Amino acid sequence: MIVDNSEENIRRGAEIIKEGGLVAFPTETVYGLGGNSLDARSVAKIFEAKRRPSFDPLITHIADFEALDRLADIKDRRVYDVVEKLWPGALTIIVPKREIIPDLVTSGLDTMAIRMPDHPTALELIRLSTGAVAAPSANPFGYLSPTRAAHVEASLGDRIDLVLDGGECRVGVESTVLDMTRDIPTVLRPGGIDVETLRELLGDVDVLDRTSKTPKAPGQLPMHYSPRKALHIVNSPGDVPGDRLIRKQSAFLSFRGEGDLTSFGTVEVLSAKGDYLEAASRLFAALHRLDESGADVIYAEAVPSVGLGAAVMDRIYKASEK
Repeated sequence: MIVDNSEENIRRGAEIIKEGGLVAFPTETVYGLGGNSLDARSVAKIFEAKRRPSFDPLITHIADFEALDRLADIKDRRVYDVVEKLWPGALTIIVPKREIIPDLVTSGLDTMAIRMPDHPTALELIRLSTGAVAAPSANPFGYLSPTRAAHVEASLGDRIDLVLDGGECRVGVESTVLDMTRDIPTVLRPGGIDVETLRELLGDVDVLDRTSKTPKAPGQLPMHYSPRKALHIVNSPGDVPGDRLIRKQSAFLSFRGEGDLTSFGTVEVLSAKGDYLEAASRLFAALHRLDESGADVIYAEAVPSVGLGAAVMDRIYKASEK
């Protein structure tokens, strides 16, 4: 449902986000599909609404500079040099994250994408909600990014709780993504801030070669977040080879907790009730715990490719040994 961006409706949207719902809102670039960046279940709803085939990292939107230090572990002074000049604005930076950010937001990576949008409605919504709003573009996967509220309503209207109408987006293209974790800052995605401006502030700035066969941008490799331990996919616990001693030295990632799991040294259950949303919200944290366990190897039960189950299975496959 589209509503105008009055103070009352922005407050209404903020309450929806705090309660775990989804609100589309305007930024200077494109309309974003916002959920609580501090709540993995809320973030999972974003992927469900967009019907994204996998869990690519999301941009966390903030409304003040204090939030940058609260959410990210900044050790490079150059980060402040850039954001103090270009925020609010169409620049997303990649920086180390703090534990407060769920793994689902970053697709299991220890870095996060973060920006401060240059739009009063977006900033007020963020301030009044949680101070951290995860928001990809408010469109189904593979569709054009929306620059008007009507674009959002036409493609996502029945999947989200509210659309705040802030008029047409001023920039109309996504933000520039700049990786600040490298010795030479690297543009991973061109956008609303040009490379020349970044070079004026930072000196050397690389641009990702999208023709490369070994790109390093998030989500572009066959294996994305991968545990240190070998991970193998099976259809059920009974398909794991070896005797009881071998199983005791193994960890098992179960979808619903069904079958004989007592012989495994460590077990994580994604959703006892078979809820794909819950499974998605728990996936990366469960993989991390299994990876940190004393097990020698991890076995993961195949998840039905239904709804968000397809995205869960996509990530399990990318984390597995081929």
